[in-house]
Amino acid sequence: MYATTPSGLREAAPGGRGARRGSPAAGIPLRLAHRGPYQAGPVFDLLAQEAVPGVEEVTGTPGTRTYRRTLRLPYGHAVAAVDERTGTTRASGTGLGAHPGGWLEARLRLTDPRDLTTAVQRLRRLFDLDADPYAVDERLAEDPRLAPLVAARPGLRSPGAADPAEAAVRALVGTAGAERLVRRYGTALDALSGGPTHLFPEPAVLAAAEPGGSLGALAAALADGTLRLDPGADRDEAEAALRALPGMDPATVATVRVRALADPDVALPGLDAPDEWRPWRSYATRHLLVGGAPRP
Repeated sequence: MYATTPSGLREAAPGGRGARRGSPAAGIPLRLAHRGPYQAGPVFDLLAQEAVPGVEEVTGTPGTRTYRRTLRLPYGHAVAAVDERTGTTRASGTGLGAHPGGWLEARLRLTDPRDLTTAVQRLRRLFDLDADPYAVDERLAEDPRLAPLVAARPGLRSPGAADPAEAAVRALVGTAGAERLVRRYGTALDALSGGPTHLFPEPAVLAAAEPGGSLGALAAALADGTLRLDPGADRDEAEAALRALPGMDPATVATVRVRALADPDVALPGLDAPDEWRPWRSYATRHLLVGGAPRP
């Protein structure tokens, strides 16, 4: 998966004996595996629509696009690149292992190889690679309204977030507002040859820089732990904390649940999402929006 050995990663670490091809210094090639079919096009469409300049970019033409973004990690940072083109394989045997699957090609440039696993996990959440598309499609295809959409796009995903705190801020301020925050408070990266140039500002930085209003309240709650959005957070508790903040309308809260908390069962306010679609209403919503339904 990492196209190198444990000793190779150690050699590429600071103080090691130097980088080599496939090492973190040169960029680690990865195959990000997924189960079942994967509709890459709609995922890349959404990422391109939402891309915040400085932190993200989508280049190329549909079908052959590449998504790049910066990642703030426990030991350093990274620049990740993921290709729209998907590889496909079919496992042998019977049962779950017999289902077809595939992968997305990716590359990671890490400042510290200890962040490799964390970076991969964040990309998997962003691209919703751990979903069970068979369970989702089987349930949603029972509804006459959704059946043709599921047939047209089997394996449609509900993207998450590479950084939950960043996703919450972006849900509140929008893409243009997020770009402003990056320009003012983002951390510039050194020695980059094109591509994303900044890390998204941390909640503590935003709380100190813009203490008033909805943004300041959200950033402060994220910084002091009043609001938890990490993978182990309780979604209902997080929603209650969000609703207690000023300026958090239902649509913003729902977006945070879908993206930052990777909740598969969220109905956007104003969109008819019956209980029969549970527990996959987030995926049903994606089918409707990708299929041309107006966003509420």
